[in-house]
Amino acid sequence: MNLKPLFEPRTLAVIGVSSTNERHPANVIFEKNNHRYPVEVFGVNPRGGKLHDEPLFERIGDVPKKIDLAVIAARADFVPDILAQCIDAGVKSAAVISGGFSEGGRADLQERMAAIAREAKFPFIGPNCLGLFVPFRVDTFFLPIERMIKPSPGNVAFVSQSGGILVDQMIKFTQQGVGMSKAVSIGNKALVREIDLLKYLLTDPATRVIAFYVEGFGAGEGREFVLAADCSPKPVILMKSGKSEAGHRAVSSHTASLAGDYTSFAAAVAQHNIIEAADEQELVSFCEVLSSYTQPIEGKIGIITGSGGHGAMAVDACAAANLTVPAFAAELQDRLRGQLTENVRSIASVGNPVDLTGSAVDDDFVACAKILAEAPEVDCLVVLLLPYLPGVTLDIGVRLSQVQKQFRKPIVAYVPHVEKYNMMIDGFELNGTPVSPSIEGAVLMAKALARKKPC
Repeated sequence: MNLKPLFEPRTLAVIGVSSTNERHPANVIFEKNNHRYPVEVFGVNPRGGKLHDEPLFERIGDVPKKIDLAVIAARADFVPDILAQCIDAGVKSAAVISGGFSEGGRADLQERMAAIAREAKFPFIGPNCLGLFVPFRVDTFFLPIERMIKPSPGNVAFVSQSGGILVDQMIKFTQQGVGMSKAVSIGNKALVREIDLLKYLLTDPATRVIAFYVEGFGAGEGREFVLAADCSPKPVILMKSGKSEAGHRAVSSHTASLAGDYTSFAAAVAQHNIIEAADEQELVSFCEVLSSYTQPIEGKIGIITGSGGHGAMAVDACAAANLTVPAFAAELQDRLRGQLTENVRSIASVGNPVDLTGSAVDDDFVACAKILAEAPEVDCLVVLLLPYLPGVTLDIGVRLSQVQKQFRKPIVAYVPHVEKYNMMIDGFELNGTPVSPSIEGAVLMAKALARKKPC
């Protein structure tokens, strides 16, 4: 199957547009794409008519141009026939937004639709989904444009069985400055599944990190997915629900998925080149750091802080994440102390964590970062910044990012995310250095880098 028309359509048909109900999902999709995205949009309604002076065509075959992507938002009973009409009309792909299939007890309808598409090698997303969002290209989400939070364009692709989880993650990505290349809601995944999207995204030049929210796999499907991800040159992150017995039941009622035995699944994932995120915080942290750095590390962490308490918390977080915080030898400690400013030199602790105290200035952080960036004792730096320290300026983010670029050793930072400190945060993020709003999040970023190398 050729998935390119799904993500790069030049023509879009929205099937199910209403001439009377402005809030109908199909109308929302039509309006947000029409004149806002570089696609030519056509509306289809069996009664014809007009929508804001735009003609509505009675059948997909009546549309005067060949369609790359059809968005189907009609009643479930009608969808298999509509899909067949799309194939007859030469449509290249579809997103079936409609619900009421296997998740509602109509597995027969879903299988009929899938059989029609399989025979024609016709790719479609869904049903029971939001479809696709590609920045500056197409948006099939039936969410009003004024309420939708869209991350900036970036290099993280996120594929989700749940539309709600996907939208929530887009909000979190926006809050933490993580850019997206593509967002895909696959719902019941009757035809196009995670493995198909993984294979496509591996070849997508706009995508560097591939993340999944998975509720369950079909028989044998999980093994195929894990083996494909094992050899992925791009990081693959997975967050799964249905881990508990109650969660298993919730998954089955949501998208009629088979959650399977989570313990066995987690063990299989841990053996291969997949990073499992335990929750949404881990998912966002993993995506952010891997969108900046893709080379795996061993997990030897050097911590630089302006507060001893912050350093101690970071050490505990590293231990929980199976990362090491090696004690520095006397020679390395002497080098660190020798580069500190006079006011800090006699009071700093340089054993790892390097506690520069509340008297530190930018030069102290930068000097220590340069020394540790060259030191074989560590392969990643976690810098805990307290923007309210009097000697720390808003330029520190830019300066530490330059250290990372010079020495090519990963740096992750902690800075409280409040508007007052946005300039400091931007100094990091605009220069490719990830920043977490929590100490634990910064350590989780380092944890994501300590991953298995591709086979």
